[in-house]
Formats: sequence, C-alpha cells, structure tokens
Amino acid sequence: MSVEAVRAYLARWGKETQVREFAVSSATVELAAAALQVEPARIAKTLSFRAADGAILVVAAGDAKIDNAKFKAQFGRKAAMLTPEEVLRWTGHAVGGVCPFALPEPAVKVFTDLSLRRFATVFPACGSGNSAIELSCDELYEYAGSSGWVDVCRLRQPKSEENESGK
Repeated sequence: MSVEAVRAYLARWGKETQVREFAVSSATVELAAAALQVEPARIAKTLSFRAADGAILVVAAGDAKIDNAKFKAQFGRKAAMLTPEEVLRWTGHAVGGVCPFALPEPAVKVFTDLSLRRFATVFPACGSGNSAIELSCDELYEYAGSSGWVDVCRLRQPKSEENESGK
C-alpha cells in the first residue's frame, strides 16, 4: 500500500510511472545498489530521528554516515534514531522502504544532506523494501518538501582506509 501512496503522491509531478519495483529486495543501501546496478553512494537513504515535537528525516548519500556533532549543531539535539515502530507510525513506511514522500504526519520535517549534491541523479526508496525512483537532487528536494539542505554527514572511508587509519 505504501508504494501506491507514493505513486499517487508523485503523480502531481507526472513521475508515478517512473517508480521502479524489483523482484529482489532493495531494503538496504547495498541491496538497492545491486538491484539498480549503481554504486551504493547514489542510493538516497532516508534516516529517521526523534525531534522535540515529531520526527526529522535526513535524506543522505548511501556512503554517508551521520556526524553526531554536525547533527547536534544543526538541530540542537542529539541524533537519536526512531525505533522501527516509531518509523512506521511517523512516516507510514516500514524500515527498508522509508522515503521522504507521501508522509502522513505534518510533524515530520525532511532535510536533504549535501552528501547527495555530488551526483546528477540519486535513487530514493518509494515506500517499500523493493522500490526506488531515479531523481535529480533538485527533484528530490522539491518532491520531498525539504525544509533545507544540511551538512550533517561525513562520508565513510573504504574499509581498507579505516583499517590503516586505526578506526
């Protein structure tokens, strides 16, 4: 049902037919990248956090990780992720298919992270663990009703660099 709600939501921009559904799971960055045959960084993952009066969704590149200090500086609070039950309640989407579209709660604020801007197009989920759509960053920002571009992430180092640097 969530995919259909997203299709209906995206119809206002004529994008409902561009939602892709897969026979395989796309519920994680790695699975989505494999299903779409793109690099994992181009997957636009939607991360869900507690806010004082609702929820904060941050759409970030697949290779980005929340930087707690940047998050606190931006939002004035610690980055505390929602539980799977809270994610479903606030967004209407289950973990693995969370996206910034067709959100039922007005108390949910969406932000897009600058980690996405290095790509011409990215692939956010569309309400299920086996769906996605290809959008430009500007389209993603507009369709998500983003409250702004933020810089709250850092890029993950490749595993070999992490091991060499002692992290």
